[in-house]
Amino acid sequence: MALITCEYFSDELNMMRSMRILLPQEVNVKNGVNGENARHGNLPVLYLLNGLSDDDSAWIRRTSIERYAMKWNIAVVMPNGERGWYTDAVHGYKYYSHIAHEVPRIARSFFPLSNKREDNFIAGLSMGGYGAIKIALLNPKKFSVAASLSGALNIKKRYDGIEDKLYVEELKNIYGDLERIDGTDNDLLSLVQKCDPAVSPKILQCCGTEDFLYSMNQEFLASAKKSGFEVDYWEGSGGHFWEYWDAEIQNVLRKLPIIHN
Repeated sequence: MALITCEYFSDELNMMRSMRILLPQEVNVKNGVNGENARHGNLPVLYLLNGLSDDDSAWIRRTSIERYAMKWNIAVVMPNGERGWYTDAVHGYKYYSHIAHEVPRIARSFFPLSNKREDNFIAGLSMGGYGAIKIALLNPKKFSVAASLSGALNIKKRYDGIEDKLYVEELKNIYGDLERIDGTDNDLLSLVQKCDPAVSPKILQCCGTEDFLYSMNQEFLASAKKSGFEVDYWEGSGGHFWEYWDAEIQNVLRKLPIIHN
């Protein structure tokens, strides 16, 4: 694989940003990674989103995503979502518009990535799981699959019990009045109820049974099923840790339809 750090200017954020990109590359099998069947032309692509305390380097540093992407011959784009909750903030930056619209457009302008819906997937962990589901549901013509790994899928509940005043103020700057989240596009339990499963992206969802976000995942799953979604859900022993996500991102890749084409 080729690992590229791309620094670019964002019109949405009005500042320089960075993203990491993995691109399939033909390599000598003696190097220990089989790249002899690397794709050419417009590549299927997974947009892989970071969690709250991470950046665009996290998936590269803490998992073997490069080896997994090589195995499945898929490009991976990892933008920096910072602590923006993939939301256009009431007081702050437009991280939804940047990641949902600007990043794919910019990435395709630089790299040979497919713009076909069936070749575009989005996934993330924790805050990134929230972002992946939200972005995909709001852009059903752009993404065919959305995957959440231990996602913070009930944003209003995420406020409950938080004693860190600075963190609460940070969230208020993003979402505004916490009591008015219900029923908005930032409330995934409500958003999934508004969407038509027949035209929406396929949802993949997993969470460790020891994860502190486990109950949120059960709530989202119930809401999605109530709306008619057939969510591909699985769970197992695990907490909110990279060991779990390193294992489960492999399962996500196995379930992407492009793998079987």
